[in-house]
Amino acid sequence: MEQPRFPDRLLPLAFDPARLAAAMADFAIAEWVRHFVTQNYDGDWDVIALRGPAGARHPIQMIYSDPTCTNFADTPALTASPGFTEVLAAFACPLHAVRLMRLAPGSVIKEHHDNDLSFEQGMIRIHIPVVTNDGVDFRLNGVRCLMPAGSCWYLRLSDPHSVANRGAEDRIHLVIDTVADDWVSALFQTALRNQAA
Repeated sequence: MEQPRFPDRLLPLAFDPARLAAAMADFAIAEWVRHFVTQNYDGDWDVIALRGPAGARHPIQMIYSDPTCTNFADTPALTASPGFTEVLAAFACPLHAVRLMRLAPGSVIKEHHDNDLSFEQGMIRIHIPVVTNDGVDFRLNGVRCLMPAGSCWYLRLSDPHSVANRGAEDRIHLVIDTVADDWVSALFQTALRNQAA
């Protein structure tokens, strides 16, 4: 297997966990949509689309991260959320699908891989934990990745990964799909320098 240019890493961005948690107050329980890839999980895995394919109106269309789509737009949920609008303003790169993803206590996302989600393939997925707990077991290539609330991670999700929420509260991540452009490359180079320091 080819050595990745940028392996999974903590990125040099951080967000206030209290402000992230407070931003969740912008959303009602009715806005969560059950994830449609039901064979990939057991329990409850729900999504709120903050950006999705332009023109999409059905909730399933809005939460789908279509790899062939090139035109994305903010959803009404993002427009109504100044907290998450502020977070996304920190990313000076083209934002494609952006979603809040909630894994309920006792739920499991089975090991799988997402096609075309690596720096080398031109698209990346960034995770920002909004609400989490010590019982969340996120594994990438079989190795546990501990992600505290407010941290920011590039995860090479074209590799096998799984999640189990063994805690007593929801795990909610802000999940951002973006192009691996020059701004992202510079961010990764900063992360590499920080790691080496």
